[in-house]
Amino acid sequence: MNRLERALSEKPFQLFVSLPRNEEALANAAFAEGADGLKVHMNVHHRASGNSFGPLANYLELFTSIRSQFDGPFGIVPAGSPQDLNPAELAQLSAIGIDFISIYGHHLPAAQMRIEGVASTFAIDDQFDWALLDSMKHFPMTALEASIVPGAEYGTPLVFTDLLKYRLLVEKAGIPVMVPTQRKVVPADIPALRDTGVRVLLAGAMALGTTTDEIKRSVAALRNAIDK
Repeated sequence: MNRLERALSEKPFQLFVSLPRNEEALANAAFAEGADGLKVHMNVHHRASGNSFGPLANYLELFTSIRSQFDGPFGIVPAGSPQDLNPAELAQLSAIGIDFISIYGHHLPAAQMRIEGVASTFAIDDQFDWALLDSMKHFPMTALEASIVPGAEYGTPLVFTDLLKYRLLVEKAGIPVMVPTQRKVVPADIPALRDTGVRVLLAGAMALGTTTDEIKRSVAALRNAIDK
């Protein structure tokens, strides 16, 4: 059982931080203020932060350093398309302490669903056919990331309709559901979000900002709301 699987079995609701840039200072800010888990990126352009990320070789030393300072679940977006996903890079992830991959289901090649020592999570977008969720129990997925807000609505407030959708996903998925902050989730949203049954708030640029100070303040505020 790796760190993600263990954390999901032990805690009912957690705060993970998706870093807007692969920088040690941002990682330190996140876990110093109480993040339970971290997520980084490679081989992808990240819409919410506007940043582009290169191959794993660019970040090996950085990721190893982050891992040495942080014992929570550590995930990575390995690519932004099937063509950009490198099996040789995936084979290195466990050795550097990466616990899980986070990738859209339509970007994950069938041959890479199982990675030695690494849990697989997958994201669905606003175009996903929810009828497919009934078949998910047949596949080795650890969690589902509900990236279901249309791109044109990024950064807008969390609304009741979102909660209904998250609750339905929890009921249908059969595995833990993680919610990324495509909406501008604020501390006051935490009780309602937790009541949907989702297991992880995956806070990124829309909720946290992009600077070290912004991330420190925002993570601390969300942590306080979760712990109340």
